[in-house]
Amino acid sequence: MSVAKQKANTITPKARKLVDTLVASGCTITEASKVAGYKGNSSRVSASRMLRKPEVQQYMFEQIQKNLGMSAVKAQHRLLDLCSSAKSEYVQLEASKDILDRAGFKAPDKHQHLVKGDFSINIDLK
Repeated sequence: MSVAKQKANTITPKARKLVDTLVASGCTITEASKVAGYKGNSSRVSASRMLRKPEVQQYMFEQIQKNLGMSAVKAQHRLLDLCSSAKSEYVQLEASKDILDRAGFKAPDKHQHLVKGDFSINIDLK
């Protein structure tokens, strides 16, 4: 088992509930601390201290990655749907560009080169 996984397994059930609530609902630390079971007027302070611990931060990072991974699948399907069935041709074009970019087929960047200095051109038509 990796060190990160071992640390994530050492957090308390209350800390795990705090992180799970924050990640799943996007609520405030105060709201999540109450759901997780932190009591009293200093529940937010206690929860904030818990969230600063490296093992809790690691667990939160892993949960956010899982959550984003699941959302990425939904976003991918939405982008493909927009590409083929959006009413606006502009939206279809932008979705197509995004798909190509993410697939590694990004159009080359355009660069403007400025030339500084004196130059002249003579054309002799004789």
